[in-house]
Amino acid sequence: MIPLTLDDGTEIKLSPGNHSQLIRDIVMEFGPRFVPGSEVIYLGDTGAKKDFFKPERLAELGVIVEQKGKLPDVILYWPEKDWLLLIESVTSHGAVDSKRHRELAKLFAEATPGLIYVTAFPDRKTMAKYLADISWETEVWTAEAPTHMIHFNGDRFLGPYEQ
Repeated sequence: MIPLTLDDGTEIKLSPGNHSQLIRDIVMEFGPRFVPGSEVIYLGDTGAKKDFFKPERLAELGVIVEQKGKLPDVILYWPEKDWLLLIESVTSHGAVDSKRHRELAKLFAEATPGLIYVTAFPDRKTMAKYLADISWETEVWTAEAPTHMIHFNGDRFLGPYEQ
C-alpha cells in the first residue's frame, strides 16, 4: 500500500502500483508547488474498493456527480484563485485529449470555480507517447521534473478559459 497523508491530517492508503504512486506524487509534489493550500476533493484509486471523495464539497462548488467513474483521477480546489483542477493520471485512462476535455467540460459545466485541465505523467518518456493527443488549453506535469509544467495554452499561462 502507498501511504498518503493529506494537509488536513486524513490518512489514506492507496493500492500498490504506478497509478497510485502518480496520484501520491500529484498530491505531494504538484499541489504544494503549483496550487499551495489546495483542497483534495477526489482521489481515484483504481485498485481500491472506496475512493477518497467529498461529494458534498464538490456540490458546494456547483458540481453534482451521479457517476463517479466519469471523474478525473484527482480533483483539487484552490480557494486562493477559486479554481478546480481536474487532473488525469495518464497511467489510468490516458491524457486529457480533446474528447476527454469535452467530457470534463460537460460534467463540470455548472462549476462555480474556473476549471483547469491537467495531465500528469510519471516521466517525459511516457509523455512522449501521448504528446500528439494532448488537448490545447490544458497543462502537463511530470513527476520526474516536479518543478516544471508544460502549458498547451495560447494566450494563458495558468488559468481557466472563459466558456
